[in-house]
Amino acid sequence: MADAIWSPSFRFSSSLLTTASVSALNSSSQPSISPAGSCSDKRASPVLFVSSAGVSAFVPAPRKQFNSLKVHATIAETDQPKWWERNAGPNMVDIHSTPEFLSALSEAGDRLVIVEFYGTWCASCRALFPKLCKTAEEHPEILFLKVNFDENKPMCKSLNVKVLPFFHFYRGSEGQLESFSCSLVKFQKIKDAIAKHNTERCSIGPPKGVGELNLNSFAAPKDSPPS
Repeated sequence: MADAIWSPSFRFSSSLLTTASVSALNSSSQPSISPAGSCSDKRASPVLFVSSAGVSAFVPAPRKQFNSLKVHATIAETDQPKWWERNAGPNMVDIHSTPEFLSALSEAGDRLVIVEFYGTWCASCRALFPKLCKTAEEHPEILFLKVNFDENKPMCKSLNVKVLPFFHFYRGSEGQLESFSCSLVKFQKIKDAIAKHNTERCSIGPPKGVGELNLNSFAAPKDSPPS
């Protein structure tokens, strides 16, 4: 006598299985799950085996296929740059040290420089960042500097940065023009400061110092006067 087996815990007589019942079982998208403890491997799906000639066995899709899709999705996600690593263009620069910061200010000349102090853990910094990138794309004449607070704590302390996100505005020999904290809902403050300070002007003299930092040592060298 041929038998049909539905999981290791149940057994049915093949004489009770008609062609219509086998077809209904094969058309089912998801077989019912066996009671807990009926199978030692909980990850395995129940399978119907029919030993009668001419009847195909019902085999569910292997779980390995779904695990493979999950692995590929995880790899694709890790390949994406982190939010603070993205830059709007050549006028947005990451600063990793005090010398880099002072050198960038010296080389900017009369350009307006906007410095953003941020933290990778700061939710407000992350929410504001796409808006800042869009502003940098709209103003290629402005230099945007990104300063990671955790990488530059001594410098941030000397510049009196205590709240994130925080912004400094600099321009040539005028030095620091303005500083304030700003969130996404108050982004209009940045637009107003740009409209106020991003005007045509000519600076006279070398760049000024920045707080307790010495900017003059990074200014472009001048010709020595004749002896």
